[in-house]
Amino acid sequence: MSGQIYVGIGGWTFEPWRGTFYPKGLAQKKELEFASRALTSIEINGTYYSTFKPPSWTKWRDETPDGFVFAVKASRYCTNRRVLAEAKDSIGKFIDQGLSLLGDRLGPINWQFMGTKKFDAEDFEKFLKLLPPKVDGIRLRHALEVRSPTFQDKRFYELARKYNAAIVFADDAEYPAIDEPTADFSYARLMRTQENIETGYSTADLGRWAKRAKDWAKRGDVFVYFISGAKVRAPAAAQAFIKKVGRG
Repeated sequence: MSGQIYVGIGGWTFEPWRGTFYPKGLAQKKELEFASRALTSIEINGTYYSTFKPPSWTKWRDETPDGFVFAVKASRYCTNRRVLAEAKDSIGKFIDQGLSLLGDRLGPINWQFMGTKKFDAEDFEKFLKLLPPKVDGIRLRHALEVRSPTFQDKRFYELARKYNAAIVFADDAEYPAIDEPTADFSYARLMRTQENIETGYSTADLGRWAKRAKDWAKRGDVFVYFISGAKVRAPAAAQAFIKKVGRG
């Protein structure tokens, strides 16, 4: 198996990108159109905080080109709770808000858990059972972003593998870096961009990450996002990375 490598950033609305990533004078309403042609994917972050109506999802789909995909960050109301097994209604509300309207632009869903959320095998499996495999006939791919070291546990890896859920790999000084092949796709968030480096990461570091992404691609699609760190450099980092891995 070999997959596509999709590369992008978190969101597309950020004032410091205007005049650095976005051309000076570009209308704000044209920013997604521009970003989706410069990159191959974007992680929608606003969905973590609020829901969006169907016209927004349709608009995002229509403004992006064929071959482009969005990752979607799941609502915090699904994951920021003491008992994950009780998230059914929140998960349903999140999934049913219009994700399927993205059609073939819909990539994986990132279920992000706070650093205070510790691994509980029984409760976590009940949560995984709540994640639907499809919505309106469209396959859903689920990625798990965990931030507590308690998840560095063989039982967690086995659960993720059982439910074909990818474990998000985080390049970050604080969060655990888990590189386990638990699904038929991979998801990484590279979070150490530096403002004093024009491309966020050094050429050597980008080369190492590109090699790793190509290795991941041997088992399926790969989604890599430059997030956090020096956010102003994220688009340049993503564009430099695309040059190393190609556009598919």
